[in-house]
Amino acid sequence: MECNSCDRDDAGRRDLVKEILQLKKDKRAVILAHYYVDGALQDIADHVGDSLALAQKAAETARDADIVVMCGVNFMADTVKVLCPDKKVLVPDSAAGCSLADSCPAPEFEAFVKAHPGYTVISYVNTSVEVKALSDVLVTSGNARKIVDSFPKDAKLIFGPDRNLGAYINSITGREMLLWDGACHVHERFSAEGIADLKKKYPDAPVLVHPECKRPVVLMADKVGSTAVLLKYALESDSDTFIVATESGILHRMRQGAPHKKFIPAPPVDSTCGCNDCNYMKLNTLEKLRNCLRDETNEVFVDPEMAQKALRPINRMLDLSK
Repeated sequence: MECNSCDRDDAGRRDLVKEILQLKKDKRAVILAHYYVDGALQDIADHVGDSLALAQKAAETARDADIVVMCGVNFMADTVKVLCPDKKVLVPDSAAGCSLADSCPAPEFEAFVKAHPGYTVISYVNTSVEVKALSDVLVTSGNARKIVDSFPKDAKLIFGPDRNLGAYINSITGREMLLWDGACHVHERFSAEGIADLKKKYPDAPVLVHPECKRPVVLMADKVGSTAVLLKYALESDSDTFIVATESGILHRMRQGAPHKKFIPAPPVDSTCGCNDCNYMKLNTLEKLRNCLRDETNEVFVDPEMAQKALRPINRMLDLSK
């Protein structure tokens, strides 16, 4: 007997997408999606990007919307709310947190900052609003070097919360920034041994690595960069096969942009699976997106006073990124 379950699933997805598009139109909503969420969400979004691009889009395009839905993780939605305080900001799943942001509790970070008077505080955008408010300027993996280089060589700098990104920026700038000891659970898991095994099988494949990875993995890279940088490199390179060490959601965009090329996800440590997913990002689904738009649930709120404090380093980042 022929099974039509796949056809039914495809039909259900098409109906869901149609419903979301109608809700978006009726409610004057804008949908933003990070590269790491499921491909179906990327395909339906108005704007897809990394943290910097999404912050820029929130500041630029959400002015014409009544509702902004952030398909990503909570700190991204908080940033949208800070930039667009008059908009209703929703998330598909309010449980979509971030291990990197969680690794930097604001009270402990504040104590660290106070213990080092005279230091300028540079924080990765992957932080809570409270940590942003303690910072002088924010960075993303895409603009971190540019912003760090904007300070004098003898400037005393604190960098948090990602120790791997901070160590990488130190290594390429000759800086000695003080680093907060935080990390992303996804990028920490990539296996240098697993990548070495893949290189034996695909010796001509460039290794693309996000700078949140540990140093042994970064040292194996042919290209180190943000998700946007790695995507651009993969699409423009003459190579036809790549080993990719960042969250697997970016492979959707890579395969769309270059369907004739092969993109191999770098494996995590102690796993036979080739995928290294962020379980928080994958909490975002089409059904949850439909539900939050339909019911206007999972609204994001940020304390106005805290938002004002966080807005200054966010705007400074956006200005320095131009």
